Amino acid sequence: MGYRLNLSVVIPCYNELTSLEDVVISVRSVIGEEGEIIIVDDCSTDGTRELLREKVAGMVEQVIYQDHNQGKGAALRAGFAAASRDIVIVQDADFEYDPRDFATVVGPILNDQADIVYGSRFMGDRPHRVLYFWHRVGNGLLTLMSNMFTNLNLTDMETGYKAFRREIIQSITIEEDRFGFEPEITAKIASANYRIYEVGIGYFGRTYAEGKKIGWKDGFRAIWCILKYNLRR
Repeated sequence: MGYRLNLSVVIPCYNELTSLEDVVISVRSVIGEEGEIIIVDDCSTDGTRELLREKVAGMVEQVIYQDHNQGKGAALRAGFAAASRDIVIVQDADFEYDPRDFATVVGPILNDQADIVYGSRFMGDRPHRVLYFWHRVGNGLLTLMSNMFTNLNLTDMETGYKAFRREIIQSITIEEDRFGFEPEITAKIASANYRIYEVGIGYFGRTYAEGKKIGWKDGFRAIWCILKYNLRR
């Protein structure tokens, strides 16, 4: 039985043929028919687009097809603009994040304690797959650097699970096309004095052989974005 959340779930995807359908089924089991699922395909080339047209599109409320590969930030920009429910949450098209954590992530918003909630992979007692040491170090350094500029005390700025009141995320202009979305949005919500909460979630990360896409170049871009969007304000 789903949680019956009045939720817009935005799923950006690029070459996720093996996992996308299962993710959609899992999301639907959690949100029920009251919520909506919006998939943004970032010009996949592995058969994901064909799967969407032939099967998955009939399981969701909306599919947006990007005409060329742009990146996660661009996909989220399109998905957020299409959202119609009260709360918007991001779900990656793999199972690094478990949709059963939705209720935990959006709980502070539903209780009118928060406007935005980050799901932290580094707090709480939920299970976490053990993977790359240097990724953890890099994430910690980026979160620390972001916190120094925003004066927030986040533990996981780069988390993929972020939930927003719809009117807030739709009022923010997203400029970054790739993974720079994470530090950009953090800088912009910090400057607007929204109520921000953080809750512990599980994390089941992938290896590069399993399809992980973020790399060291994205880390350097994140540093640039932390500087750009914080110093500009």
